[in-house]
Amino acid sequence: MILEKARFELIDPPDYQELLKKIEYIGRVCYKSEDKIAEGSAERFIGNIVKRGHESVIEHGSITVKFICDRGVSHELVRHRIASYSQESTRYCNYSKDKYGNQISCIDIATGFEYNLEDETDRKKFLVWQEAMEYAEKKYFELLALGASPQEARSVLPNSLKTEVAATLDIRSWRNLLRLRTAKAAHPQFRELACALLEELSARYPVFFEDLAESEE
Repeated sequence: MILEKARFELIDPPDYQELLKKIEYIGRVCYKSEDKIAEGSAERFIGNIVKRGHESVIEHGSITVKFICDRGVSHELVRHRIASYSQESTRYCNYSKDKYGNQISCIDIATGFEYNLEDETDRKKFLVWQEAMEYAEKKYFELLALGASPQEARSVLPNSLKTEVAATLDIRSWRNLLRLRTAKAAHPQFRELACALLEELSARYPVFFEDLAESEE
């Protein structure tokens, strides 16, 4: 069994300046103020739109992110709409093959839940979890050896199984997702990913996300 850390990757991220120009032009259609477009006007204009909650305008920009997470977190992710998702399929992926390292991969529970493995209780929880993952892997491979198809054998795979999900959301929807999933009440493993993603997006696209990042500080 391979243990992995949850993470994300931006896929073909849009250029910030081009995104600003596009959103400003579209937003100014509402007011017929295209003539006011000037050097440096986009960030001011979009910043005011975001402050006023006129967020339908920023739906015209989208960002694609690939999440590497466990299947439990992926089930929470795909509840967010409107979005487009493409996910690694356990119906067709046969984890006994060389391309998968002849093992299943699981997202390390100790990271997302901040286990201190020097602590006796946390260590015991981790070992019980690890034993359960290894048992599931063993039975998965036994089913495949008996001639079961991947879509049959997947029924014994755990929630902690690593999956990859490419998600495309418009900027307004990303703001909503990040507002919900960086909250302290969010699932710890999803919150870990969401906080890291918010930091990245705020750095790349400040006018669209920096207010959310500041509220987390």
